[in-house]
Amino acid sequence: MAATPKKKRTAGRILAVGAGLATVGALVAALPAGASGTKGGQDDRGHGYGYGRYVDVQLLSFNDLHGNLEPPTGSAGRVTHTNEDGTTRTIDAGGVEYLATHLREARKGNPYSVTAAAGDMIGASPLVSGLFHDEPTIEALNRLKLDVSSVGNHEFDEGARELARMQNGGCHPTAGCFEEGKEFEGARFPYLAANVTNEKTGRPILDPYVIWERNGVKVGFIGVTLEGTADIVSAEGIKGLKFGDEIEAINKYTKVLERKGVKSIVALLHEGGAPASGSYNYNCDSPGPGDGISGPIVDIAKNVSPQVDALVTGHTHQAYACTIPDPSGKPRTVTSAASFGKLYTDTTLTYDRRSKDIVRTAVSSANHVVTRDVAKAEDMTRLIDRWKTLAAPIASRPVGYISGDVDNPFDAPEKPLGNLIADAQLEGMAPADKGGAQLALMNPGGVRAPLVHKASGAEGDGVVTYGEAYTVQPFTNMMTAVDLTGAQLITALQQQVSGANQAAPKILQVSKGFTYTLDMTKTGADRIVTSSVKLNGEAIDPSKTYRVAMNEFLAGGGDGFAVLKEHKNKLVGASDLDMFTAYLAAHSSASAPLAPPATGRITVVK
Repeated sequence: MAATPKKKRTAGRILAVGAGLATVGALVAALPAGASGTKGGQDDRGHGYGYGRYVDVQLLSFNDLHGNLEPPTGSAGRVTHTNEDGTTRTIDAGGVEYLATHLREARKGNPYSVTAAAGDMIGASPLVSGLFHDEPTIEALNRLKLDVSSVGNHEFDEGARELARMQNGGCHPTAGCFEEGKEFEGARFPYLAANVTNEKTGRPILDPYVIWERNGVKVGFIGVTLEGTADIVSAEGIKGLKFGDEIEAINKYTKVLERKGVKSIVALLHEGGAPASGSYNYNCDSPGPGDGISGPIVDIAKNVSPQVDALVTGHTHQAYACTIPDPSGKPRTVTSAASFGKLYTDTTLTYDRRSKDIVRTAVSSANHVVTRDVAKAEDMTRLIDRWKTLAAPIASRPVGYISGDVDNPFDAPEKPLGNLIADAQLEGMAPADKGGAQLALMNPGGVRAPLVHKASGAEGDGVVTYGEAYTVQPFTNMMTAVDLTGAQLITALQQQVSGANQAAPKILQVSKGFTYTLDMTKTGADRIVTSSVKLNGEAIDPSKTYRVAMNEFLAGGGDGFAVLKEHKNKLVGASDLDMFTAYLAAHSSASAPLAPPATGRITVVK
């Protein structure tokens, strides 16, 4: 068995974990990964037991929380509901005070209830969690009684050592302990990483699976992250790690679980898809033209072993509860609960005690909104207030003023907030002694939330606080200015919509004066109209050298922009967050707030 953690788990929740496997601790000389639990015991949620042949196992799941303890603001905190007449309405959703209430209510009357997550619980978090290296979020998940989670790519934002600390506990190696007399205890739930291995040994760095058990009912959980994780996190923190094929890892450990007599299996997979509608209640099994779901999850689901009974997915921040045929042609449920704690999925897995397997024809799933019209969970309120008090001296400091919402729409190629950030980065890196940048490129995934005009606290409407700016750009990437040829710039634009990004384009946000046309009627690299690419009205010369500002993540080829690694003459500047706040301070005041920047830098042909 894997080493027993120093903390205790609630009795009767996790029966067993992967035996004798390598841990993050073995890789980075940290403590052993804590993923094993105790056997047997009583129902820790106060429910009675049932001994009939068929048992309904309630699987509650969510994904991509990203440390959003408080209700996310603006469009990031709303979900779309489609009414029976086809019209739509939006619902304010999310916040762990409400998520806790909804989950606790959902568990009532369900003696066989298990709660699971599909990664990105932490990372890219708002200040109240991110400032404290996401210890508050792990504490909240412990209180939510999360049973198990796969790792996501953002669990690796601060590297393997920090992931080991998230699992095992202990004070931060440089920041220390954040509360006097308290040491961070780590996650009471196991993080699973079946496809993340030590390059030298080939062994998983965390347990690949766990077996949940209650009164003889056993369900195996296998956790994986997307194979492309190495392309979207900082390379420094994952040295020595290999991110393998998701299907191979799930199928491998499915066989291991079967040999242990576990036939009921759920895969927790941090990879996802895109349904044809943005409504959380869209029927993605609808057979109409253009309906359904697309993206990486479709091929994965069609090739994962038929012995796996359900796939809980994430990463794309989309909402769906679909069925996709397994390799034998049988429908199998595939779910995702959007992001930021706005939804949770309730799946019924009917377990047959005689066959020890799930009756697949009886599996049903639905997404539920984490509405804010319920009572707040008092323990979560106390938790948030405690950490907010610690963060207040930093978080409440005004850094700028805006005259209206600066939006960050998920599905728009060009975003007003992306433009604002790119302009800030160009201004910060344009002086000759700062890099001499002529334009700036910003990865869209690094813009995490909109700037909302309405006050979040006592600061007043239109005031941008440091905490709000941090929520927009929580990674604290260092900025660089580099040399790229015009040909490399055009290739970078083409890589937005081709290669690794063809199925799900990643449209870079660009600074003022850099313009081009994106023709979505074409496919792949042809979507970039090369003759339209201009800087300050002048066509880009493929043979000319340009100074380009970008963060170190992009300069390292992150998000599939391999050509950006070919840069020369790199100069490192201040952090992206520092440049963002400096720009807000320089261009706004209480009497002259900054207006949301116009769009139009990217002309889109549909």
